[in-house]
Amino acid sequence: MTDYVALIHKEENSDFGVSFPDFPGCITAGSTLEEARLMAEEALTFHIEGMAEDGDAIPTPSSLDDIMKIRENRDAVAVLVDTKQQDRAIRVNITIPESDLKVIDNYANNHGLSRSGLLVKAAKLAIEEDRL
Repeated sequence: MTDYVALIHKEENSDFGVSFPDFPGCITAGSTLEEARLMAEEALTFHIEGMAEDGDAIPTPSSLDDIMKIRENRDAVAVLVDTKQQDRAIRVNITIPESDLKVIDNYANNHGLSRSGLLVKAAKLAIEEDRL
């Protein structure tokens, strides 16, 4: 398990936004600080899983000192986020109607998730609901 720095930002009249300096484009938010922290773990884990599936290199975590040298980062609260990535990602092929894939990709992009991350999240939710 590896820890990465997440930056939590709060604008007046908005939720807590979370970004990851080591993963541009990986963002999430929460209505409370605790929710933002939990969403950060989930978003980062799914983002890394998607990168691994795509064959992209996973960056080495930057140090907090290096991140805070950047002026705009100093307005945020820095927290460490554990990726909790224990299993290696395995590429699978599935067949999905093109119109459904467009809806999936649009939703994933609007929520800071990869396609794979969203599909895994949806499958886990369906399995959990079935257990209840």
